[in-house]
Amino acid sequence: MPDQLIRVYVPATVPMLAALRASGQLGAVEGHAVTPALREWYAEGDEEELEYVAFTRAAQGALRLLRHDLDAPRRRVVVSADVPAALVHREDGELGSSAVRVTAPIELRSVAAIHVDSAGAADDVAAAVGVVEEALAGDPDAQFTVDGAEDHELEWYDVSELDTLT
Repeated sequence: MPDQLIRVYVPATVPMLAALRASGQLGAVEGHAVTPALREWYAEGDEEELEYVAFTRAAQGALRLLRHDLDAPRRRVVVSADVPAALVHREDGELGSSAVRVTAPIELRSVAAIHVDSAGAADDVAAAVGVVEEALAGDPDAQFTVDGAEDHELEWYDVSELDTLT
């Protein structure tokens, strides 16, 4: 019987997509998924709502990656991949956490979709990148700026379109 697959949302950047295209894999990574802790916290949420929470947290993780990569285009990237459950480990047991670690490289064939900000989001994303850590620490003004970036929906791309994204 094949191993159960878990949808993992991996924060990324455009340069990371180029590396995925070149090597055919993403290294062992941190991401977000629907975890038991997330299910317990959102007891009333259906599967689609839980997936959206995990996806949104990955998009916020992409802001944090951009903060440390000054040369990357100011566009959030989330890679959605279906990963064998045996390779997905919860990062913390805190109630509501969606954080997971994938303990082996994610192969390109496991990527279900790629989500990327449009070029029109660049200014709002750039502003959010500058204050994302402060927002996570509870600063309401910084959170307002991050919310401005989150108002932009990430565009959906099939994995076959990877060459056009890098």
